[in-house]
Amino acid sequence: MALTGYSWLLLSATFLNVGAEISITLEPAQPTEGDNVTLVVHGLSGELLAYNWYAGPTLSVSYLVASYIVSTGDETPGPAHTGQEAVRPDGSLDIQGVLPRHSGTYILQTYNRQFQTEVGYGHMQVYEILAQPTVLANSTALVERRDTLRLMCGSPSTTAEVRWFFNGGALPIALRLGLSPDGRVLARHGIRREEAGAYQCEVWNAVSASRSEPINLTVYFGPERVAILQDSTTRTGCTIKVDFNTSLTLWCVSRSCPEPEYVWAFNGQALKNGQDRINISSMTAAQEGTYTCIAKNTKTLLSGSASVVVKLSAAAVAMMIVPVPTKPMEGQDVTLTVQGYPKDLLVYAWYRGPASEPNRLLSQLPSGTWIAGPAHTGREVGFPNCSLLVQKLNLTDTGRYTLKTVTLQGKTETLEVELQVAPLG
Repeated sequence: MALTGYSWLLLSATFLNVGAEISITLEPAQPTEGDNVTLVVHGLSGELLAYNWYAGPTLSVSYLVASYIVSTGDETPGPAHTGQEAVRPDGSLDIQGVLPRHSGTYILQTYNRQFQTEVGYGHMQVYEILAQPTVLANSTALVERRDTLRLMCGSPSTTAEVRWFFNGGALPIALRLGLSPDGRVLARHGIRREEAGAYQCEVWNAVSASRSEPINLTVYFGPERVAILQDSTTRTGCTIKVDFNTSLTLWCVSRSCPEPEYVWAFNGQALKNGQDRINISSMTAAQEGTYTCIAKNTKTLLSGSASVVVKLSAAAVAMMIVPVPTKPMEGQDVTLTVQGYPKDLLVYAWYRGPASEPNRLLSQLPSGTWIAGPAHTGREVGFPNCSLLVQKLNLTDTGRYTLKTVTLQGKTETLEVELQVAPLG
């Protein structure tokens, strides 16, 4: 009786129980999509009549790929045939151009002349040639301890394994704890500054691996540890003492991302200075006081400040009179600027020549009232810092000027200066 097609499936057969067992191996052992694969059969015994190949976990007609009659070489496709399979005379199965859908369990069923049957099992995993994945981020700029980082590794493959890289190396443990079970999503609540950097994901299988382009994460923080430095490197204390008429630069530094905006204040009054430093070109008593730097981060909306007191050094307290301009001309105004005047000043007086009443130009009382003296010409004006303005100079203004000060403790000090008025022409 000649048997063809599915008639082999309808036969009543007895399963052999022999010492040798049918085994199935793959050539190549790790096929990738597009490969031509042979499921090679080992351990066949006796004179065989037919083969049935199944692509599935059971000997079900729905999984039948093909039936093969050994004597005639006739092959009949089954319901699971894809058009790519062919049975060899030795029972092996060729599959042309395998795809991931060809992965799974394969069963070979054989029949001998006594209508006894044996089965062998094999498994094929078809590996994809993986395309480059893409990292998708909820945001690439986050605020430290406030925002959550969420990264997803996008890949067409649903079977590939996923691993992540941070700055080219392994993920820190705090980040690994935020991986989803399938490794495709990375979440980090309350992101930290040390977690800013380049993130990549890689998809891989036994034969292929592909890594994404890096995505760079910025973490905003600060400002914190705001401090004022002297001359950019020297950390200051609460007070800086500076020699008279010397220069001073105060630098404001902080830990912040991005670099903060800076606002300076002097004795509580804002200064028009948006830089990280403030310069004092010539230190006088007028520059003594409290300097405050306020650092503001526009991303975190946080701010911090630091203050320092600047004083003239003890050696610089001695008074000095400096004409401004130093070489005034006839018709100009000149200010006899007093530097280092006593802070506990009670009264002072200016004289044209020696300090005697007939020579007194003007004086200031404790109440702040100005009193003109016998030598006052109507062109002299006094200031709270003891300085004297002489307006519209003439050649007769050349000569000695004397300042006399009295402190609250009763200490009297007298200081003289020579003024030279240059003629016009």
